[in-house]
Amino acid sequence: MIQVVKPGLLTTVQDQGRPGYAHLGVPRSGALDRPALRRANRLVGNAAGAAGLETTLTGCTLRTTYPVVLAVTGAPADIVVEGSPMPFGVPLTLPAGMTVRIGPAQAGVRSYLAFAGGIWLPPVLGSLSTDTLSGLGPAPLRAGDTLPLGPPTTSASTVDEATAVGWQDIKLRVRLGPRDDWFTRAAIDELLGSAYTMSPKSNRVGARLTGAPLARSRPGELPSEGLVLGAVQVPADGQPLVFLADHPTTGGYPVIAVVDAADVALIAQARPGATVQFREA
Repeated sequence: MIQVVKPGLLTTVQDQGRPGYAHLGVPRSGALDRPALRRANRLVGNAAGAAGLETTLTGCTLRTTYPVVLAVTGAPADIVVEGSPMPFGVPLTLPAGMTVRIGPAQAGVRSYLAFAGGIWLPPVLGSLSTDTLSGLGPAPLRAGDTLPLGPPTTSASTVDEATAVGWQDIKLRVRLGPRDDWFTRAAIDELLGSAYTMSPKSNRVGARLTGAPLARSRPGELPSEGLVLGAVQVPADGQPLVFLADHPTTGGYPVIAVVDAADVALIAQARPGATVQFREA
């Protein structure tokens, strides 16, 4: 059992999400930086899909009620156990009664905590992920919450935890479409040639960008149509919005391009003020 002492700005339970329900209006959700959560799970011997914690900028403070193995990946942060600093990105074996503080992110936005055995809560549509858009899954953590853990399955492992590379100067590969024909050639050149800035209004639903507005080539509005992870939607103000894990499943603004799935984690770790550029894949 893990007790929450201080939950931080936004700490949620996340796994790899609940795919397959978009036709019912349910987003996939899941960890915004899925590779980081998979690495944390591997470090403590869990299956890749086990549930852990996703912190946002400020970290969190927890207390162990029985011995546990944990690991922290993603955005690098100081790890302090009962006043003693601990290494980042390696499995840590802790006895019962230890207070663990995950400090603020030193680069990037989101750190991931995995515990041997994984967080053990009732799944909703096959997942333990907190979905901030639909409200499915566990509520964001609050002080005093307790998190049960499952039984450990295999021994801890090692991974190459390379972090913070390029998180302030993001380059995203995109494929144009499906509605690039709704934009002028100049707008497409702007998208692929300009630098945008990450807005502080970004969240788990989408990364809002500010920069050169993208002009449409035709008037009117689209009927709502399906949206996917990484879709670059352009609202009426012309400022692109990249949809992340908690994105709606439909939308009426045109999607000019879609970010390569392998690059979505990069923008999920981009802080407000970071530079974002698009390149055609």
